[in-house]
Amino acid sequence: MPDLRRGARRSKRLGDPQPAPEPSGQEENWVLPTQNRGRRRGGGGRGRGNATAVAKGPSAATRARPGGAGRGRGIRLIDLDPEPPCEVLPQAVPVGVAEPALNRAEGAADKNIAMEGGNRDKIMGVEEEASTTPVPDRVQVGNSPVYKTERRLGKGGFGQVYVGRRTSGGTERTGPDAVEVALKFEHRNSKGCNYGPPYEWQVYNTLNGCYGIPGVHYKGRQGDFYILVMDMLGPSLWDVWNSLGQSMSPNMAACIAVEAISILEKLHLKGFVHGDVKPENFLLGQPGSVDEKKLYLIDLGLASRWKDSASAQHVEYDQRPDIFRGTIRYASVHAHLGRTGSRRDDLESLAYTLIFLIKGRLPWQGYQGDNKSFLVCKKKMATSPELMCCFCPTPFKQFLEAVTNMKFDEEPNYAKLISFFESLIEPCTSLRPIRIDGALKVGQKRGRLLINLEEDEQPKKKVRLGSPATQWISVYNARRPMKQRLRRRFFMKCTK
Repeated sequence: MPDLRRGARRSKRLGDPQPAPEPSGQEENWVLPTQNRGRRRGGGGRGRGNATAVAKGPSAATRARPGGAGRGRGIRLIDLDPEPPCEVLPQAVPVGVAEPALNRAEGAADKNIAMEGGNRDKIMGVEEEASTTPVPDRVQVGNSPVYKTERRLGKGGFGQVYVGRRTSGGTERTGPDAVEVALKFEHRNSKGCNYGPPYEWQVYNTLNGCYGIPGVHYKGRQGDFYILVMDMLGPSLWDVWNSLGQSMSPNMAACIAVEAISILEKLHLKGFVHGDVKPENFLLGQPGSVDEKKLYLIDLGLASRWKDSASAQHVEYDQRPDIFRGTIRYASVHAHLGRTGSRRDDLESLAYTLIFLIKGRLPWQGYQGDNKSFLVCKKKMATSPELMCCFCPTPFKQFLEAVTNMKFDEEPNYAKLISFFESLIEPCTSLRPIRIDGALKVGQKRGRLLINLEEDEQPKKKVRLGSPATQWISVYNARRPMKQRLRRRFFMKCTK
């Protein structure tokens, strides 16, 4: 008598070892998430090399499936927590073999962060040690005064931030003479510090004093930690969104859009793209201060150069589907596909941020599993601007259409993007929930009010065409140098 129930009991999702299929040539070179698109989700299945060398997605952070997740593919869950940034890198290169240069500033160190759905702490052994090492009770770096370490403000993929209170002196709320400051700690054993101070320090050295970027007053190493002494700021847009019942008015979102575009313009003029634009990385000034309505952009750990510092030319286009940098929820489609970061990616992430703040949810929230990035990318490509902005005022759809149709090396028309939102902004300055000083300066400098909005109104190309969406994907061939890669393009049709 055959065992009729054996097939029902043997599920590929329950960790039964499965034979590894042979690679199918070019298929896995199309998009980044295809590396995790197999249906084997348990502890067995196809190996990816030494898991301690490079973490690739949530399975590297935790082998157990979340409790009560069920068996469905692309399971939707209620997801109200901030999403951590992640950086998925290719497999480790043996010692002595040069790693290909990526789109990052000189001396940038890679950072491995667990993707959402896994452990939010750092996953390497030394990084676990770094996350458990207590920070010093008192801090003094360089010529700084002595600060007492108080409560923790937050913990992310690139360090921990604490309140630092000056033990003596100090009369101001911001600046080098401030009574309270923000202390950002990164352990020397974290992967971002393998070659010395964090890469973020280099970015702050270049951007210090840039509009909308908080000031860094002191930095140095004390014991096992690299420490930044920065201005204390107020709540993030994520906190404000939560306090407002997880929804923002179009007026407030328009003010945020205008000021955020201005901040990104100044950042781009310095030759950098942020790489991780999201509500958690926009902060307001301290409550009760003159800057409580001023917007700031923080966390430059994933910033990279779009303009070469030596030649002042735009960096060359590349596509590495095995590399993802950013936050899955807000990342651009180009980031999902492993394309070199440029100015268009920051603006696309800003568009998703604004729509999230108004609607309270994005269409691709709730996906879980090893192929989460692939599912999110496919959903982004399949969602048209009309559907995405169906409950948003027209300017937000115009903004999304404009930024998703930009070319890789195209210079954004920041003044035109700002002008989309003018009709939504409160005329009375004192009633505006967010100050838009930067946008006013841009308008005065360029004569923004005289812009002819009919000019260049029609997009030159379509990146996404709705459902079913289509996308031209460049094929990446890892065996050839970048200049000799195949230039043929393959057409991939993504369906729901």
